[in-house]
Amino acid sequence: MATNSPLPTKGLWNRRHVIDSASLSLEEVQEVLRTATSFSHILSRPVKKIPTLRGKVVVNMFYENSTRTRTSFELAAQYLSADAVNFSVSSSSVKKGESLIDTAETLAAMGTDAVVIRHASSGVCQQLVNYFGDRMCILNAGDGYHDHPTQGLLDLFSLLERMDDLTGKKIVIVGDILHSRVARSNIHLLKLFGAEVHLLAPSTLLPMHIEALGCKAHTDIEEALRDADVVMCLRMQLERQRAGLIPALREYIRFYSITQDRLDRFCKPNVLVMHPGPMNRGVEIASDVADNKALSLITNQVTSGVAIRMSLLYLCLSTPAERSGLERFQASYSERNQQTGVLAV
Repeated sequence: MATNSPLPTKGLWNRRHVIDSASLSLEEVQEVLRTATSFSHILSRPVKKIPTLRGKVVVNMFYENSTRTRTSFELAAQYLSADAVNFSVSSSSVKKGESLIDTAETLAAMGTDAVVIRHASSGVCQQLVNYFGDRMCILNAGDGYHDHPTQGLLDLFSLLERMDDLTGKKIVIVGDILHSRVARSNIHLLKLFGAEVHLLAPSTLLPMHIEALGCKAHTDIEEALRDADVVMCLRMQLERQRAGLIPALREYIRFYSITQDRLDRFCKPNVLVMHPGPMNRGVEIASDVADNKALSLITNQVTSGVAIRMSLLYLCLSTPAERSGLERFQASYSERNQQTGVLAV
């Protein structure tokens, strides 16, 4: 993260759960980013593990398919020395009709400390929080069209590693806004840091009243991309296009696909490009744009995902005393190795 980003206020994290982006304050987000910055150094070490959450149990309950989110949560828990368990819906009692609450109650009875859940239904995470209270930490890995807070946080973290300040920066989110929980998460978090958020999509893929969230919606690509600092592509959710919301995929590609030519013509010269993945190459983003290391942050987003999820697991599962203990350890570790060039945890 840029060294002159807003300084975080330490000790303001009192949450046991992270279920949406909109409820996070600026100070809480800064605390997450500060902690993620510290943990990000671990990813470049030969031994990627510290004993911070030793003895804790984290269960990934993914009712929807995932590669990046599930794997990064699993690695984040393991790097913090927690025990990570991937719950497989296809081979569980869910297939026999067991309810979500009964499944989660079973996991709690086995000593689970945190549940990371992805589900097709909006509001599932809040349902679990209402039922369990503080007995288990609940972390939202995406619920329906509602929210995906860790994706929003890692996107913010990736941007702040490359940009000193987001105040006044024009950030354009392009694609299937209607079905995107990623867009909703990013709108709140980017605005929290002073960015101007613009949305670009066919009118049928723009939710009604979306501008009430403080962003500006466009259907014309030239108008939307003009002088953009960042372009964030969203996956065209092809499985949802049976509803006929666009005439044909080739029409979307013709008018909305992010190509190098369009970036050169409309955006600022140093524009950055993002994509939460998985990508439909040649649909929402051209391959030469996705693979251009000078402007693409896509790989950085994946790396940032591990650091952000480490940060959230650590903050939600540790007590304030344990956090201050880690900070003292980091300070002494850094001082001890300052002359040798060893990175602090």
